[in-house]
Amino acid sequence: MNTLTRALADGLTMFGRHLTQLRRRPGELVAALLFPVLMIVMFGYVFGSAIRVPGGGNYREYLMPGLFGMVIFTAVMANALATATDAGRGVMDRLRSLPVTRWAMPFGQSAADLLTGIPGLAALAVCGLVVGWRPHEGAAPALAAFALMILMRMALGWLGIWLGLVMKDEKTVDAFAPIFLPVTMLSNAFVPTEGMPAWLRVLCEWNPVSSLVAALRELFGNPAAPATALPLQHPVAATVLWSLALIAVFMPLAVHAYTHRNR
Repeated sequence: MNTLTRALADGLTMFGRHLTQLRRRPGELVAALLFPVLMIVMFGYVFGSAIRVPGGGNYREYLMPGLFGMVIFTAVMANALATATDAGRGVMDRLRSLPVTRWAMPFGQSAADLLTGIPGLAALAVCGLVVGWRPHEGAAPALAAFALMILMRMALGWLGIWLGLVMKDEKTVDAFAPIFLPVTMLSNAFVPTEGMPAWLRVLCEWNPVSSLVAALRELFGNPAAPATALPLQHPVAATVLWSLALIAVFMPLAVHAYTHRNR
């Protein structure tokens, strides 16, 4: 129990460190709150008039789960950049020289990302309500949808932490950032997949982004295209499985990469 208590205390200390840094850099939080507004304006009003929704529904209602999914997947690069910045500045070398539990640093980064990501989701939800989006299935399914988003963000956060440790500095992360944008675009987030070429449609339908977006549309009761691929026929279960698989793989990899960095 003493070991567990110490590990939790170390993790909370690292969590507090990240919150202190955020308080000194309020621009990061402001940018996270403005991003959803810009996405709704750009996709909902600029592109929305040219996109047909399955069943003739409102495009902004179709779009909102896709934007939620896009915001969730920003966790990969956000955590990778924060971790690589600490690694490049020698912060992790100093931490490893102290009697600190080995998983405390990645745990603190993951917890801080979850806490800072929630305001972005809340801002996006408020903006969606303003432009006409509504959860139609009631409070319980809506809460389940937000819980699913938090679970997926935590899983993607561990992926980002591992990438940040592997890439080792923020310049490398910045160079790889444009590669991750197509991951969210190659999905059902913004347009139906039924008009895509067969090979591209398979890629998009098995993308974990598509599973998350389809699950959100189901739980919120928003318009959705007919599902053909297995993950989209059972999107909630598929999203949970994707999340658990990512955590099971990248949590130990991140801790191992932190512990054995530069050895």
